[in-house]
Amino acid sequence: MDDIAIRPVRAGELPAVAELRRRWVQEVYGTTHTTVEEFAPQFVAWAQKNESSHRCMVLLRDEVVIGVAWLAITERVPHPRVFERTSGDVQCVYVTPDERGRGLGGELIKAVLAWASDLGLERVTVHSSDRAISAYSRHGFEVSPNLLQFNVGQGRPE
Repeated sequence: MDDIAIRPVRAGELPAVAELRRRWVQEVYGTTHTTVEEFAPQFVAWAQKNESSHRCMVLLRDEVVIGVAWLAITERVPHPRVFERTSGDVQCVYVTPDERGRGLGGELIKAVLAWASDLGLERVTVHSSDRAISAYSRHGFEVSPNLLQFNVGQGRPE
């Protein structure tokens, strides 16, 4: 793995990150509804606008971006014991298909969790695909009976 590096994204790499995000959507949904030429500038603008709350880690082989992971950071409501509280959510972890099966996704997860620790985050969550649950479990993620989810797009309960 001497030719592999994992580090925070640099501004000039954001178009490559956009392409990986687009590839992930293509893999999962079969279509993207936009070309990379349409998507990349909008994605780069979004990433730059949200860089304080959404941190991007890239996986590189010989300086080519082959994987990506995002850490979304959310400030939490203070309480009397700990006023400044933040949590994180791992998002959009992706490794190109030809690089999978080598433990690189796990290395990305470890790097994001180390980043979360360095930032002093209280907890880190992830909404995982079925395929990736075991990878997150190997890195210490556990199912929590206290973490619930409501899908707004499905409407309000009666």
